[in-house]
Amino acid sequence: MSSALDRLKNLTNKISSYETARKQNLKILKDLFMELAIDKKVDNFDDLFNFKAVNLSGVSLNDETLGEIKKGRYLQILAISYDKNAIQKSKNISLAYFGRVENVENELKNKVVDFVIRYRFEKSFMTLEHYHDMLGKFGQKSE
Repeated sequence: MSSALDRLKNLTNKISSYETARKQNLKILKDLFMELAIDKKVDNFDDLFNFKAVNLSGVSLNDETLGEIKKGRYLQILAISYDKNAIQKSKNISLAYFGRVENVENELKNKVVDFVIRYRFEKSFMTLEHYHDMLGKFGQKSE
């Protein structure tokens, strides 16, 4: 009995920790949305999540080289939109352009990387909720 209760406590703590992290993430993401002037391209913060994905050019997002610049490139936040009815299904849209990555201040570069990671963090929660809802509608109900 104690081990089942311990597992339940651990699970509850983990879920609570994720929700706290998610709320904090959204607050910082909204601040970065304004600070990086993405609101000039996307009027409403919530509309940001209508994009299929957000990526960046000029800086690495790989674990091993996170934040390293790619010389000769331009630092830019890109959104990927998807239209299943269009001839060209996906389209890249520049949300923010900062110039040659070598000329961008390190603090700004780090905020851009932070924005993209925080966007992906929130988007992953939204995806999880979407598939959870789908399972509720279609999947077999456990007893």
